[in-house]
Amino acid sequence: MYKEIVVNVTAGETRIAILEDHHLVELMVEHGEGGRIVGDIYKGVVGAVLPGMQASFIDIGFEKSAFLHVSDMRDIGDKAGAGGEGLEIEEGQRMVAPNAPIQDLLKKNQEILVQVTKEPISTKGPRVTTQISLPGRFLVLVPFSGSIGVSRKIEKSEERERLKAIAREIRPQWGGLIVRTAADGVSKRQIKRDLKFLVKLWKKANSSAEKKRAPALIQSEVGLTAGLVRDIFTTDVDRLVIDNRRGYREIAAYLRLVAPDLKSRLELYRDSTPIFDAYEIEGEIEKSLRRKVYFKKGGYVVIDHTEALTAIDVNTGRFTGKRDQEETILSANLAAAREIGRQLRLRDIGGIIVIDFIDMASEGNRQKVVQELKKVLSRDRARSKTFPISELGLVQMTRQRVRPSLLHQYTDECPSCEGTGKVLSLESIMLFVERAVRRVVSSTRERALRVTVSPEMAVHILTEESSRLRSLEKETRRSLEVIDDRELDREEFRIVGARSGRELATEKQS
Repeated sequence: MYKEIVVNVTAGETRIAILEDHHLVELMVEHGEGGRIVGDIYKGVVGAVLPGMQASFIDIGFEKSAFLHVSDMRDIGDKAGAGGEGLEIEEGQRMVAPNAPIQDLLKKNQEILVQVTKEPISTKGPRVTTQISLPGRFLVLVPFSGSIGVSRKIEKSEERERLKAIAREIRPQWGGLIVRTAADGVSKRQIKRDLKFLVKLWKKANSSAEKKRAPALIQSEVGLTAGLVRDIFTTDVDRLVIDNRRGYREIAAYLRLVAPDLKSRLELYRDSTPIFDAYEIEGEIEKSLRRKVYFKKGGYVVIDHTEALTAIDVNTGRFTGKRDQEETILSANLAAAREIGRQLRLRDIGGIIVIDFIDMASEGNRQKVVQELKKVLSRDRARSKTFPISELGLVQMTRQRVRPSLLHQYTDECPSCEGTGKVLSLESIMLFVERAVRRVVSSTRERALRVTVSPEMAVHILTEESSRLRSLEKETRRSLEVIDDRELDREEFRIVGARSGRELATEKQS
């Protein structure tokens, strides 16, 4: 598989696209006014401690308090912040007892050092952990832990043992180490150099924490481009192209120190055509914001986001096939599984996901579809878990959510429909107007009323509903004047006294 990374840097935004066989599979965006905070270390103040939830809210200086669950105060397990790598952990000392209740660990107004593990999403504040971890190129340093871990993606047993031995030898007494996938085949000297940098970083953060008053930022994670080189630009990447000369020089300098063998794969983009246009990425980004996504041979999937989960529906569309119905459906579902796996990565959809594949009679075919989905997701850096197709033909799965999805980053809630994707029909709004007029008439002696509506609604009333308006005037024995106001949304209207100018009703249906 040919894998390349394309980086677009402007004054207000940095975008990193990951392509596999020239298809966009992942997009990371960092805006100039507010970068990502995952990995940042804060000195916070404990707010409410909730024994019933076994959780606490920590003030780290944000509008919304950070959420800390007791499970994030225990041994690192698979959550050490190693870029989503599965780990084989050798047990060492723990920071706290695994079953200690949170009320025994935290008290209100206590100052505490925490690290952000999830960005604020929608109405939720950031999620944090007390298990601080500092990722480097080859290692992750975990203060307060005595564990040694090795990425499961390093498959050769001899290499795993070599790296474990190095980690045991160089591990500081006050911390644990996780060996990352990038360390595969790397010399002991390079690994020790990486550890020296991380120890220096931690001592600086510790010193800062002692001096600053909470809530305060103690240590910022590296920027998006630097994090990209550290975490993603590995030997399986064939090329990294960047359109910013300063960024190119920074990456080149970093590679000379830690991965000189990758220097030849770095390229500065010099063409006048915008880099994302040259690689046909802009069009793919635009498609990723659509509800309906087509895949090869005419089928399509529909992706709907709700508060609790993401629902994905598979449809054959124009995909009719040439064999029997079961084979046609299997072929469509397999194509959909590949596209869904790509869209989950590209849109960075996390949490609970429910996929409604087209019904299949064969149990073997159902297993083939699930396996195809798992195969695609095996290349995903985010952790996921997929369950077999249920009796209702649904696949339930979860995907690690670290930051807001692409849709959340690029869009705002519609002020008219408030996120439902639907607005009231003109006929329905007319019924609301009629009821409002009747309510006003019952409580006022005004003989003439002025009904102000949106331009679209005014045209509808005066052309399609003129007889209905006259009937309402006759029924209420009031004169009704309809005027338009372009400041009003489709579902808004106002009723005022025509002579007094007194506002009698203001409504917005939703």
